[in-house]
Order: sequence, then C-alpha cells, then structure tokens
Amino acid sequence: MTRFDPRDPEFEAKVRRSFNQQSVMQTLGARLTSVEPGEVVIEMPYRVDFTQQDGFIHGGIVTSILDSACGYAAFSLSSPDTAILTVEYKVNFLDTVKGEFLVARGQVVRSGATVTVCKGDVISYEGSYEKLVATMLMTAMSMPNRPDLV
Repeated sequence: MTRFDPRDPEFEAKVRRSFNQQSVMQTLGARLTSVEPGEVVIEMPYRVDFTQQDGFIHGGIVTSILDSACGYAAFSLSSPDTAILTVEYKVNFLDTVKGEFLVARGQVVRSGATVTVCKGDVISYEGSYEKLVATMLMTAMSMPNRPDLV
C-alpha cells in the first residue's frame, strides 16, 4: 500500500467521531477496528436479519460497510473542515456471503485535493476459513464541511 501523509493531524479522532455518528453502522452492528492514513477496516457480525431469501447477507448490506470503509479511508486524508461524499462505485460480488463475521477494508489509491479514488474488499470469516466475497472501486469527492449536511 502507498504511504500517505494525512492533511489533518487529528485524522483518527475525526474518522472515529464521524463513524460513531452513523446510525446505519450502529444498526448493522459494525465496528471500526483500524484507522490508518488512507486505510480503514470495519468489521460486522453475520446476522440472519440481514440475509436474503437463501440465507446469504444481502448485497446492499455488503456494499454499505464497504462504501463506509472506502469513504472513511478517503476521509482520513482529507483536510480539516471538509466532508467526503461518494460520487460513484462499482462492486463485483465474488462469492456468496455467509460466515461468522465480515471484514471490509478500504484503501486509498490516489488522494487528490477534490477527488479521491479508493479500492476495497470484503472478506467473510468462519472459524479459520476466510474468503474474498466482494471488491469495490470507489470515487469520492471532498467538499467544504457544511452545517446543512450534518
């Protein structure tokens, strides 16, 4: 992974504070387990109430944690008083999603003043068995933090 220098010396506290304000992540039982400059890891337990008709975690749930992992990876490199919003993403689902828990890892590929490109993966864990279940390429936009967006 490329080494990045964060524009905000308080990047980790900023990311954790913002993550803790996300009701959707709380609803999913997701936890922010690692915050580094340009890389964020989110874990989420398998829950039957998030499955589709065949018992696999629904793709919308998978993309929710992966979009957040990538978005927070971008946010970790943003300037103070800026917000990060997803502009676009593409996801490939590589396997069915079942297991004890999921890990979403978002990594910055390129961090610009306005546009940041990230990549991310979701891995499903069951005991010592792990499998890559989804991969994402995401574009995010940095913009001035506006009170009407909070």
